[in-house]
Amino acid sequence: MEINLISDTVTRPSAGMLEAMMNAKVGDDVFKNDPTVNELESKIATYFGVEAALFFPSGTMTNQTAIKIHTQPGDQLICDKYAHVYNYEGGGVSFNSGVSCKLVDGNRGMMTAEQVEASINPPDFYHSPLTSLVCIENTTNKGGGACWDFEELKKIRKVCDEHNLKYHLDGARLWNALVKKGEDPKAYGQLFDSISVCLSKGMGCPVGSVLLGSKNDIDKALRIRKIFGGGMRQSGYLAAAGIYALENNVKRLAEDHKKAQEIGKVLQSLDFIKKVEPIETNIIIFEINENKISSEAFLEQLTKNQVSIIGMGQGKLRIVTHLDYTDAMHQHFLKVLKSIG
Repeated sequence: MEINLISDTVTRPSAGMLEAMMNAKVGDDVFKNDPTVNELESKIATYFGVEAALFFPSGTMTNQTAIKIHTQPGDQLICDKYAHVYNYEGGGVSFNSGVSCKLVDGNRGMMTAEQVEASINPPDFYHSPLTSLVCIENTTNKGGGACWDFEELKKIRKVCDEHNLKYHLDGARLWNALVKKGEDPKAYGQLFDSISVCLSKGMGCPVGSVLLGSKNDIDKALRIRKIFGGGMRQSGYLAAAGIYALENNVKRLAEDHKKAQEIGKVLQSLDFIKKVEPIETNIIIFEINENKISSEAFLEQLTKNQVSIIGMGQGKLRIVTHLDYTDAMHQHFLKVLKSIG
C-alpha cells in the first residue's frame, strides 16, 4: 500500500470528476469561447461575491498576475517571512514585476495589522521603495496550515485603506480555512482587492487556479496571463473538474482535517518527536529529536513501509492529508508511526 503524504497536490481525479471532464462542452478559451471555463469563472465569482474571475494554469501564475496588476517596477510589497509569494515562486516577484518584498516576522506565517503598518515606507521618502501592496496567505503553507483570524484581516484592510495600499490574498488553501472556521466566502470577496484560489490541492483537481477581483482588474489579468503564456485553448476539460470540485469536494475537506489531527496526536505520543506545530487544517509540521533518531533514519523507516512525506529544511518535516488518503491508508500509517522507535 503506497501512501503519498508529500502534498495535497498529488491527488488524481475521481471517477466522478473524470466523467465530468470527459463530458465537458469546450471551445477556445483564448478567445473566451469555452463555455465550461466561462461557467467555472462565473460560479467562483458568485461564490465569493466578486465581479469577475479568470482561470489560470497555476496558483503561482495567479499570484504573480495579481502582484503585477497592483504594483509598478521599483515598488515594494509587504508579506510574512513564510509567504509563498516570497519563498516558493522562483523569485517571480522581482523577475516578473520588478518588485521587492518587505518581510514581516509574524507567527506561523501570520502578521498583525500593527506589524504591517510599521513596515510601510514613507511615501514621500524617495530613497526607499514605494510600498503599494500587502500579500496575505490563508491557510499558511510554511506555517502548518494555520488559519488567519478574520478580525485581524479586517484590521489590515483598514491599514491598507489608510495608506492607499492594495490587498491580495493568496488563498491556495482558502477552502480549508473556510471549512475549518465556518466562514463566509463572500466576506473574503468584500475584503480583498484580489484573491487567488487553487483547485489542484485539497479540491482534488488535476490542474488550475482562479484569480478573483473587480472587472477592471480581471480585464488587466487577461492581458498579463497572455504575456505570461497562460492562455489555454480547450481548457473546459480542466474547468469541468473545478465545477465538480465546487459541487462535491468542499465540505469533505473536514475529513482531511480530522485525519491530520489524529496523526498529530500519534506524533505527540512518540518520544523521538521533538515538536509538533499546532494543527488546524490538513498540514502537519513536526521536528525529530535527533538525539534519539535521525531524520534520515525516520524517513528511511517510512520509505520501507511505502510512506512518503517531505522535508521543509531547518529540521522540519511535513505531512499533508488529502482526498486520496483513504481511511485504510490512515489506519496503516498510524500503525507504521507507532512501530518506529
